Amino acid sequence: MLLKDFYKVLESTQQEDTYITKLSIEKTHPLYAGHFPNRPVTPGVILMHLFKQEAERRTNKSLTLVKANNVKFMAVVDPNTSDELILETKISLEGEIVKVRGVARQNDALALKFSALYKAV
Repeated sequence: MLLKDFYKVLESTQQEDTYITKLSIEKTHPLYAGHFPNRPVTPGVILMHLFKQEAERRTNKSLTLVKANNVKFMAVVDPNTSDELILETKISLEGEIVKVRGVARQNDALALKFSALYKAV
């Protein structure tokens, strides 16, 4: 697993068509040793991967990325600032295609806006 022991789901709810998931990220995870020493920053690809995992949990399907668009990194996710990360995710199914739109927030700051298409494998 790419993110073994990187995070724990603290709370997960649904408000209309949006899933709200509160995560606790592990600031001592080995990925921070290289990204970056003494100034940890959560890599953007990891933030994007969190949405894939959320979609897999919600659809109960294994997914592979087909296309990512509208990917905007708005702020740095620093595990030393706060270990909580909020994902707001909208998921829709069109046959074997799973559309995902979401935002990630840390301390009420918008960190990532994201849209992607996945295919069930």
